[in-house]
Amino acid sequence: MDGMCKGRKFLSFTQAVSAHVPVEMLEDMRNMKIVHWEAGSWPPTYTPSAALLYAIVHGHQAYAQYLLNKFLDGALAMTGKNVCGCQSYVPHLDMAIRYNRKDIVPLILHVAHKIPTLWSYVIRGGCKHMKEGRTTLHLACAMSQPETVIMLLGSGASPQAKADDGVTPLDLILKKLQMSKGNTRVKMLCLERLLMFMPEVRFQMKSSLNNDPEYWSKVLGEEMFNYLVGRIPGTLFLIAMQKTLAQLPSQDFFKRLDELPIPASLKPITSQPLMRWNSY
Repeated sequence: MDGMCKGRKFLSFTQAVSAHVPVEMLEDMRNMKIVHWEAGSWPPTYTPSAALLYAIVHGHQAYAQYLLNKFLDGALAMTGKNVCGCQSYVPHLDMAIRYNRKDIVPLILHVAHKIPTLWSYVIRGGCKHMKEGRTTLHLACAMSQPETVIMLLGSGASPQAKADDGVTPLDLILKKLQMSKGNTRVKMLCLERLLMFMPEVRFQMKSSLNNDPEYWSKVLGEEMFNYLVGRIPGTLFLIAMQKTLAQLPSQDFFKRLDELPIPASLKPITSQPLMRWNSY
């Protein structure tokens, strides 16, 4: 307990999570085995679900893994008011994406695949800070997280999902590219990974691309632009990967992906550009 002293008598539970205190001590605190207080009052109790939210926010991967392994669906239960301040019920997966916790997202997806009632964690929209009807994939695309995009797609998230306003994940990537003034590499990676799961390309901004071909050819590259507006077919590599990835079961997508008899450089989990439109 001496190691928990920090200005005040003891660290609060939330401070301890932020400080990445060892899991065993955090569980003692959460279960009130260690007496602690804050601002002169007894602290609230923390459910596994609330504790997981704090582990996500503060990037405590070991504690998140412990809670998910021990409590499964209990750790992912909805809470009334979450650490982002929303009154709405916020899936933990949304929070992990919002804080870019790439080490915690796959842990949540693994549990969601174990328990059928949790499948909505992959497809459900988030808190009030997101427009109504947008899914976790919308959020990952809006935040330009290619690793999370591939994790969600591999886990079964629909690349064609539409929000209430008709916006698709592809539309969000294009809007990010349109607004970008600097390096667009990460956004293009998101686009490439999304297209590998989209044998049929449908999106709202197609008319925008057609109305300003000179601008969009510069942003996307001529071949990518022509593919998106339907002037040319996909490359042989893209078509082959679309058909191959469609055959991999979502419950063990990454295990099956690793087993594919193709060079690692061609597997869509790397951080390198894959489609090389100018090469085909």
